[in-house]
Amino acid sequence: MELLRPEGCALLTVECQRGVVGPHSALPELAAVARESGALGRVAQLVAAAHDTGVQVLHAVAERRADGRGANRNAPLFRAVERLPVRQLTGSAAVEIAAPVPVAAEDLVVRRLHGLSPIAGTEVDALLRNLGCRTLVIVGVSANVAIPGAVFDAVNLGYTAVVPGDAIAGVPASYTPAMVRHTLALVATVSTADEVTACWRRTAVRPSGSSSPGP
Repeated sequence: MELLRPEGCALLTVECQRGVVGPHSALPELAAVARESGALGRVAQLVAAAHDTGVQVLHAVAERRADGRGANRNAPLFRAVERLPVRQLTGSAAVEIAAPVPVAAEDLVVRRLHGLSPIAGTEVDALLRNLGCRTLVIVGVSANVAIPGAVFDAVNLGYTAVVPGDAIAGVPASYTPAMVRHTLALVATVSTADEVTACWRRTAVRPSGSSSPGP
């Protein structure tokens, strides 16, 4: 409960965007697992609870320029992304936060044009420090690449990482619990969406209430 006090905690959603986990995803297998496992619904639950309890929400979005300028090409994953029929182009619907995840006016959206991590080389670290956050709750996709990358980067930067294991997803579905048990549990506090929500509500810095949607 001490780790999750709202005044020192932030929630980071990773690549919960329409072009990744939406119905017209560039990665339909990942999108299906995220929805069918309930992980995306639990991300939405956590974001709503964060809005209600004063926890800062950051949405990490991966996108590309139409000309590809500045994007990595130094790994098979990046080259495969260039050939996908749905592209995560800046300003397109693909880089909007996917339903049912709510977005409030006070949320911060951090967009990156390069790399694998939602933290390394982005504004996330500076924003968290300016906000006084020391604990980072990390949710979203994928358990294969971006989630472990975010956890490792958070820990290396001195944050305490909390991972609700039922609010992340990867492919195949069986890989996620293995990643959580054998890797993430070594460096992060593993919890559940319900446990994190309950802690926030018990230590809320402001009364529960709905947030108005942001743009």
